[in-house]
Amino acid sequence: MTLEEPHLDDSLASAPDQLVQRHAQPGRSLLAVLHAIQDELGYVPPATVAPLARAMNLSRAEVHGVITYYHHFRTQPAAPVTVQLCRAEACRSMGTEALAQHIEARTACRFDGEHQHDATVELESVYCLGQCALSPALMINGTLHAKVTPQKFDALLAAASKCVEVTV
Repeated sequence: MTLEEPHLDDSLASAPDQLVQRHAQPGRSLLAVLHAIQDELGYVPPATVAPLARAMNLSRAEVHGVITYYHHFRTQPAAPVTVQLCRAEACRSMGTEALAQHIEARTACRFDGEHQHDATVELESVYCLGQCALSPALMINGTLHAKVTPQKFDALLAAASKCVEVTV
């Protein structure tokens, strides 16, 4: 994301100011507002940076800095299937790196620290899903799974992909 004012897609092109007004209420922190916007849209559109900066009396650079500092915030819509794999120590000790290699091979995507995805699958590394005793753990589209093996992942991915096909 750059500090230029990018454009929203046509359905949201006229809405950044209204979106910000709806969420930037007095007393709310920038983080709370960003979470509210992402909860509503699934991402924080880059075109909301300038209106947010004005509403919160911050610079565009400060708003941009917060969005890019926290890996939770995304500036583009997520792929239909999002896999978040725990890469923390407990999961590493239980084989998450081998599982990561399997997931990358199976999806033809990579865990590279960015929100990278093709049209259908996005892979993200996360650090601790609170399932240390049940490692390795991952989330697919927000649903937590523990003791994940390559075979279990394949079944979970197939189920998630089928749900996406049904709802699209």
